[in-house]
Amino acid sequence: MTYKVLILGASYGSLLGTKLAAAGHHVTLVCRAETAALINSRGTEVRIKLRDEDTHRSFHSGALAGTVDAVTPGDARPQDYNLVCLAMQEPQYAHPVLTDLLARIAAARIACMSIMNMPPLPYMHRIPGLDCSELRKAYTNPSDWDGFEPALMTLCSPDPQAYRPPDEAPNVLHVGLPTNFKVSKFDDPRLDAMLKTFQDEIEAYRVDGKEVPVKFRVFDSLFVPFAKWAMLAAGNYRCITPDGPRSIREAVHDDVKTSREVYEFVTDLVMRLGAEADDMVPFEKYAKAAEHLRAPSSAARAVFSATARIERVDKLIEMIARQLGTSHPEISRIVRIIDEKLAVNEAVAG
Repeated sequence: MTYKVLILGASYGSLLGTKLAAAGHHVTLVCRAETAALINSRGTEVRIKLRDEDTHRSFHSGALAGTVDAVTPGDARPQDYNLVCLAMQEPQYAHPVLTDLLARIAAARIACMSIMNMPPLPYMHRIPGLDCSELRKAYTNPSDWDGFEPALMTLCSPDPQAYRPPDEAPNVLHVGLPTNFKVSKFDDPRLDAMLKTFQDEIEAYRVDGKEVPVKFRVFDSLFVPFAKWAMLAAGNYRCITPDGPRSIREAVHDDVKTSREVYEFVTDLVMRLGAEADDMVPFEKYAKAAEHLRAPSSAARAVFSATARIERVDKLIEMIARQLGTSHPEISRIVRIIDEKLAVNEAVAG
């Protein structure tokens, strides 16, 4: 079966869109008018390095079995699609035109898959035992999510790392770390069959007889995407210091003892929510990967570029820990630093 997928966000979203189009599905990216016009005239280009090759290959949407086009948020018709993917940063949805689109998606009762680091509130409602009313303060505009049904929301861990090359057009995406998308099931046979189709067809796709990295993996557990939280807490958010940004490598390896403590604290927290050990990633594996991450995290770059809103998984972790009667001083310190930096940015902007 061929599916139609609406992806909100044409930067990181173009990676998932390329994988789906390569498998023969029809993808529409939601973005600004200028970017939509560029994509509709020239297509997208995603660069991925295949195993044992020295240079990246370019995957042009026009050469794929499926299709990729683009629309503005106001022109998007979510009711025409089988799945909506949320691939923007959580604070971006507070913009009025996107808030309106979210409301139309919720009203159409279309299945949604988030590939944000910040899990949407409807997904958090699927976690047994959480008081989600206490978590709303971690979100930029929590009321954006009130119309969604938890059963129609799933979460995909955005583990592949990709960026738009700064000196190239916005229809180009470069994949730096070609790891897999990891998605939790909906627990609905019809919707899970769609995810399984994506998994199998992306797995089967070949170029010159070779596998193409960045697979799509489906898991029974609700908690597999939460494995990213320990990485964010130990590395990405600790790139934000009182004196300026630092690389993820420095954040993790300048004080490995504290990094390990934070990582294992968050891992234990997720397991207390219901995860199994196999859902999580060992610290040693993450620390090895972090050795090659020599740039600051996107969160750090945003904070020190005067952005007033970023995804606050750090604050979400702290709030969940408080519900479970625990805390970690390094996470509390990170939350305070980021709160202060964002408050200054907001004051300057306002």
